Amino acid sequence: MKYLILVSHGQFAEGVKTSLEMFAGDAIKRCFALCLHNGDSAEDFTKKVTAFLQKEEFKKEDEFVVIADIIGGSPLTTFLNVFSEKGYLSNSVVIGGMNFSMALTALISLDTMPKEELVKSALSEGKKAIKRYEVPQNSVDNEDDI
Repeated sequence: MKYLILVSHGQFAEGVKTSLEMFAGDAIKRCFALCLHNGDSAEDFTKKVTAFLQKEEFKKEDEFVVIADIIGGSPLTTFLNVFSEKGYLSNSVVIGGMNFSMALTALISLDTMPKEELVKSALSEGKKAIKRYEVPQNSVDNEDDI
């Protein structure tokens, strides 16, 4: 079974997961959000991750796509330390720079793509989603008429 784990500072991962619920159907059952909240220490987060892994009882053959807000940030490094200790890291791929398009692509692709192909697709969709929005000129003109 493949799972998507979102890891972030603050409530970012929880917010992305909440938004994914609107689009992902039953796939959301395999998506988890772990957040290092303001005021929590790395030790607090280690306990949270350990409790999460004990509760979920993943199998050694399960595969994971981990998407974090920042590569090298303390939520991700702490998560990966615990994940490695439990023996799951070798079945995982990790992506940094989380955005909604990336997470949605990963989640809906869990059953249809090998994890390496899934990562390429998620990164591509995440990059495509980052662009400047150009306000159509007639929209600006209409506002002037009000």
